[in-house]
Amino acid sequence: MEAVSRQAHRIRILGIDPGSRITGYGVVDKIGDTFRFVSCGAIKVSAKSSFPLRLQEIHTGISEVIATLQPDVAAIEDIFVAINPRSALKLGHARGVLILAAMEQGLPVHEYAARMVKQAVAGYGQASKAQVQQMVRALLQLSGTPSEDAADGLAVALCHANHCNSLQSIVS
Repeated sequence: MEAVSRQAHRIRILGIDPGSRITGYGVVDKIGDTFRFVSCGAIKVSAKSSFPLRLQEIHTGISEVIATLQPDVAAIEDIFVAINPRSALKLGHARGVLILAAMEQGLPVHEYAARMVKQAVAGYGQASKAQVQQMVRALLQLSGTPSEDAADGLAVALCHANHCNSLQSIVS
């Protein structure tokens, strides 16, 4: 009898680090227990634009990323408690626009606390941005270090991938 090879299922994950001026994103493929880098970057909006126009730019930018890279699922970092309530509100608006853009294109959206994201990639919930950048680079075997915002987006995607692995091991 010939052995049948099983091809591991691939899931493409879009990780989003929301911001009202810079939104980082990262896309990874999870194939079985391995991760493969697909793309990363940042959506930078004009500080001179009105806030509603910036939200529109964020929506358009992430919609283009989704249309181009065709992820299966989106993961987004949750709002942290900011010292400045006005900043927290603006971040909340940006998150809402990003979630809406993903859902408009049929993606399920999962939310993760910043501490959980840092714990997933760096093993420490209070890791610095530089530590997250270096761990993302190592985990995805990147030749260069992504920008802070792009690394944070990749970290969110990796956090979701790890969360999927945990769920699969519980179900199995």
